[in-house]
Amino acid sequence: MKVIDILRTAAKPFASFELVPPLKGSDVARLYESLDPLMAFKPPFINITCHRDEVEYVPNADGTFTKMTLAKRPGTVAIVAAIMRRYPQIEIVPHVICGGASRSKIESELLDLHFLGIQNVLALRGDAMPGTSRFVAERDGHAHAEQLVEQIINMNNGKFIDGEPDTSHNTDFCIGVAGYPEKHVESPNYLTDMGYLKQKVDAGAEYIATQICYDADKIIAFRDKCAEININVPILPGLKPFASKTQLTVLPQTFAVDLPQELVDRVVRCKNNDDVKQVGIEWAIQMGEKLQKAGFPVLHFYTMTRTEQVQQIVKALM
Repeated sequence: MKVIDILRTAAKPFASFELVPPLKGSDVARLYESLDPLMAFKPPFINITCHRDEVEYVPNADGTFTKMTLAKRPGTVAIVAAIMRRYPQIEIVPHVICGGASRSKIESELLDLHFLGIQNVLALRGDAMPGTSRFVAERDGHAHAEQLVEQIINMNNGKFIDGEPDTSHNTDFCIGVAGYPEKHVESPNYLTDMGYLKQKVDAGAEYIATQICYDADKIIAFRDKCAEININVPILPGLKPFASKTQLTVLPQTFAVDLPQELVDRVVRCKNNDDVKQVGIEWAIQMGEKLQKAGFPVLHFYTMTRTEQVQQIVKALM
C-alpha cells in the first residue's frame, strides 16, 4: 500500500519510524533487535536510510596512498529484503539519494526495489562527502532532489534513461521528500528553501517528512507556510528525542536546528545522560501532544538504532 493512501485513510493517529542500517559486518539480528519492540505499535510503514559509499586513503609501504571507495553499510535492496522477510505486513520506505549515484545507478536500484514489490521511496539529495564543504553531483547524476523526483516520475510513466518509452513495464512509486521547518543548512534563507520544497512537490512528491525540529510551533508555522504557497500534501513532523549533553552542540552543527532555550536549560541542569534522556522523553511527549492538537495525525520518529526512548514516547501519545 502506498504511504499517501495510508495517510489519507488512517482512522486514528499513528507513529512511523526511521532506522539506520547496521554497519557492515553486523548480523541482521541487530536490525531486528531495533525493530521488534516497535512492532507493538503496529506502524503501517517504516523508513530505512541510505548511505553513500565513502572514500578513504589507505597508506602504502612506500609512503604513498591508495584511494579506496568503501561501503560502510549494507545496500538498500539487501536491507529492504531482510526487513520484508521478517515483517511482511509493513510497508517499507527506502531512502534513495543523489549522492554518489549516477542516473543509471539510481534507475537500477529503483528497478530492483520495484521487482521486490516496493511502492514507496523517500527521494533525497543526500549529504556532501565527509570532509568536504559542499555537495558535488556524480557525473550524469543529480545535483538536487527535485531532479531525482523527476526521474522517478518518468519511470512511473514508463520513461527510462535509454530514451525508449515502455509503459507496459513502468514502476509505481509513491514519492516522499524532506522539508525543513528551520530551512536547509545550505539555503540562503527560509523563503528560498520553501521555494525549493515547492519545486519538489510540483515535480511529483506526494508527501513531506520534516527534518528534526525541537520546537512544535516552528513545525506548525512550517505547515501553515506550505499551505500559503500552495504546497498541499500531507506533512509528517520529524521527532528525535534528545539523549545526551553532547547533542547540545552536535545537533545544531549537524542539522542546523535551533534548540529552544527552555530545552537547553533543562539539559544543562542534568547530572548525567540518563537524566538527559528523561528530559528528551518529556520534551518529545510535550511536542507530540501539541502537534496532535494542531491536527498532525502522524508523528515520524528518527530512532537511529536505539528505540527505548521512542517506545516510551509513543506509549504516552498513541
